[in-house]
Amino acid sequence: MTKSNTGFYKGAPADDFLTATDPLSLFSSWMGDAEQSEPNDPNAMALASVDGDGLPNVRMVLLKGIDEAGFVFYTNFESAKGRELLGNGKAALMFHWKSLRRQIRLRGPVSRVSADEANAYFESRPRGSRIGAWASQQSRELESRFALEKAVAKFGTKFGLGKVPRPDHWSGFRLVPVEIEFWHDRPFRLHDRLVFRREAEGDDWQRAILYP
Repeated sequence: MTKSNTGFYKGAPADDFLTATDPLSLFSSWMGDAEQSEPNDPNAMALASVDGDGLPNVRMVLLKGIDEAGFVFYTNFESAKGRELLGNGKAALMFHWKSLRRQIRLRGPVSRVSADEANAYFESRPRGSRIGAWASQQSRELESRFALEKAVAKFGTKFGLGKVPRPDHWSGFRLVPVEIEFWHDRPFRLHDRLVFRREAEGDDWQRAILYP
């Protein structure tokens, strides 16, 4: 497999996807199609986690990397999702591309990315986003918009024109899928579904076609 300019793998074509044997190649092919057809954020995905009471949470985040090890996204570890992922260590992702009438679901354990990996991505972000990572007490109650703007101004002054380092509480997670399901819309709700499963990272994938 090779990588596209956006960092995603390019692999098998998306036509006749039910014969695919490599889920990462198929994912990358579909992502490539989405990059051409979706008007905004083709890498947007729903991220589901579970809190300490067993109540699920879901929100939209952006996929920032994919490799043989898994799917990477970044967040504030002190946010609701950060605390839930650190506490439970498992998550689910879903991509839905309305323009293509396709979706992909993934499930598996999550782990922190390395400090070097997090630093490299953080430094690639716009300066305003890096300052925002310091200023936002994500998921906690905000007394007013002015309070947020005041915090942004505070950290903007603190770092001046110098480097904005990555906060210790801001980093990334990598989801290692043990299940990936590809779904394609068909007439009369007779959709195509192809699922890949494995017990753990490094195991061979087992594939099956599912009833709609």
